[in-house]
Amino acid sequence: MVNSQLTPLRALKENFGYDSFLPLQEEIVENVLSGRDSLALMPTGGGKSLCYQLPAVCLPGITLVVSPLIALMKDQVDALNANGIGARFINSSLTASEIELAQAQASRGRVKILYVAPERLAIPGFRRFLQGVDLSLIAVDEAHCISEWGHEFRPDYRNLSQLRADFPGVPAIALTATATTRVREDIVEQLGLQQGRVFLSSFNRANLTYSVESKEGFWGKLLSLLQSHDGESAIIYCFSRRETEELAADLNERGLLARAYHAGLEPEIRRRNQEDFIRDRVPIIVATIAFGMGIDKPDIRLVVHHSLPKSLEGYYQETGRAGRDGLASHCALFYSYADRARQEYFINQLENRVEQQNAYLKLNQIVEFAEVPVCRRRSILTYFGEQWDQENCGACDICLSASQEFDATEIAQKVLSAVIRTGERFGAQHVARVLRGSREKRVLELGHDRLSVHGIVNDFTEEQLREVMGLLRANGLLARNEGEYATLAVSPRGREFLNQRQKLSLPALKSAETGPDTAGRVTRGIAEGDGGAGPEDFDRELFEELRALRRQLAEDQNVPPFVVFGDVALRFMATAFPQSLESFGRVPGVGSAKLEQYGDRFVAAITTFARARGLEDRTGEMGRAGNSGSSGRAGRRREGRTAGRGSTYEQTRELLSQGLTIDEIASRRGLASTTIIGQIERMASQGQELSLEHLLPPPDRLQKIREALDVCGDEYLKPIRDYLGPEFAYDELRLARLFLREVARLE
Repeated sequence: MVNSQLTPLRALKENFGYDSFLPLQEEIVENVLSGRDSLALMPTGGGKSLCYQLPAVCLPGITLVVSPLIALMKDQVDALNANGIGARFINSSLTASEIELAQAQASRGRVKILYVAPERLAIPGFRRFLQGVDLSLIAVDEAHCISEWGHEFRPDYRNLSQLRADFPGVPAIALTATATTRVREDIVEQLGLQQGRVFLSSFNRANLTYSVESKEGFWGKLLSLLQSHDGESAIIYCFSRRETEELAADLNERGLLARAYHAGLEPEIRRRNQEDFIRDRVPIIVATIAFGMGIDKPDIRLVVHHSLPKSLEGYYQETGRAGRDGLASHCALFYSYADRARQEYFINQLENRVEQQNAYLKLNQIVEFAEVPVCRRRSILTYFGEQWDQENCGACDICLSASQEFDATEIAQKVLSAVIRTGERFGAQHVARVLRGSREKRVLELGHDRLSVHGIVNDFTEEQLREVMGLLRANGLLARNEGEYATLAVSPRGREFLNQRQKLSLPALKSAETGPDTAGRVTRGIAEGDGGAGPEDFDRELFEELRALRRQLAEDQNVPPFVVFGDVALRFMATAFPQSLESFGRVPGVGSAKLEQYGDRFVAAITTFARARGLEDRTGEMGRAGNSGSSGRAGRRREGRTAGRGSTYEQTRELLSQGLTIDEIASRRGLASTTIIGQIERMASQGQELSLEHLLPPPDRLQKIREALDVCGDEYLKPIRDYLGPEFAYDELRLARLFLREVARLE
């Protein structure tokens, strides 16, 4: 029975501080309160949590929330309690006495929302406890975890079918931010939601800017991105545990406060690093994808992928951690062909053929996203079956640079001819190497050094040639044959282009742009436009003062700063200058509990600031603009030693790309071979794409080195050589270790 004294709109204002709903929220809440089942698919930041939290306030009993995100539970419980809503959680982080206390409080009616981990449902004692409480609603968060077709399947979620059988009369709501049609159908089947309503919101995250960047010049671009978000929270995702630690260390050396996070860290270190990030003590976290699922931090302004994600669905989920409060945020993916090779290496280790094929399909989809220069937003939405009809989204690297073009007639002819001459059975990398005149082993074995197209391009790099091929695919002149190893073929339209000697203009190549600021410009492209949510023209000095006050109050209460107020609320405060409790109560996100708890402190700070500058209270001018949104970096910077164009590193890299051996490169450069290998190691550590295959020992020797690394570890070479014997040279071991580190350091 619904509490007739508390309407959803009244509860929205009193408990959450908002006057209006976000799209779909009101319809979902009404469906839940009517006692019907629901499946809600809404993007991260779209206000999913409110769809069960608000009904929980209006319903008489307890709402049970099943979630796999243990770290997230505490943050959400803290936020609910700060809003005056009784909430508790039960999971493996609690002691037996703490669990007993939480259940006792729930039994006595002191809990409105109870969060539990899915494995708890398999415990008979807990199921008996549930039978003794007034259960009004079952909410299943991250519902895609119940589907084997999802990217994060959790077997424990299968226990939910028994829960629904135990409480057939209790309505259920399943919520997820990412699910393909197949996964959605599986959720409905597994949870028995056939009689319920499906609410499908747009997957478009309008406040996010997407960009794909070449890894060449990685450090300059990364530092530019971080500088564009100075003082704001950022996540940098890496492929391996080792990379997270090395990148975090390099950032700290450059005066940027960063912490590493991965599953291999000591639990206490991992917990502390995550806590420091959530509580704004550390602005940058460098992590594997193990980080983020349990993070409810709404003010992450930058998400960087240092390496290629495993799938487009995973990429969407990870970028969804940016800008959950609706404010403008940036998602940058750094891509190189070597990243694909690393993923393929691990896919080839899968023994199940079906799993392997599925992994290749997902890899090809994310590679397509990275390589084909079409609107990034359109690519993401198309993947989820949503149409995007706008010509220019205005918030991705492709659309922001769409106005610049170059005459691509000649280079297109050369590329298409090379694809035909090599038999239309090779990928972009091989075609690019043939065009560039590579003499690596594979090219020579195939006799492609004798083709007329061999070496006919010297004014485009391999990276730029691959970008051209992506543009030709986007324009329908090239086609890609899917499979384990994607190959290129010339389409009928491409042959017509060649036969009729047509002209062609293509968008300016991103890889031809120089300077470290190419990534930063994309960030500013959206930052100077519509901020997505909340005013952009706010007083930044007051905003920073309020952030400091928020941080102090949060530390005093041992909660994350966003539990006190989010950035959207602070922006409104720094725009309207509320100087009374009545005015402060009009700020979006200020409900009754927060007005009573924090109003005096914030009003005093705002009043002092405003009076010193002659600023009047403007809350009347602001109107009721709020809606129900989702709940200083060091200045010293020094450029790292990067391998810039024309440098000694670049010369080595160029000779390496031509297929020369270490001794041949050393001879041409007048340097020792150990120096050349050292340069290669340095470039690899900076994320540069290198051609190493021709330097590797035969497969049998490489396998022996791999086994030695497994036994001895890879930190020191002497134990490895002692294990293998004197027939293995140190230089051979260094190169093999470098290659294996690039492909075999995945958790």
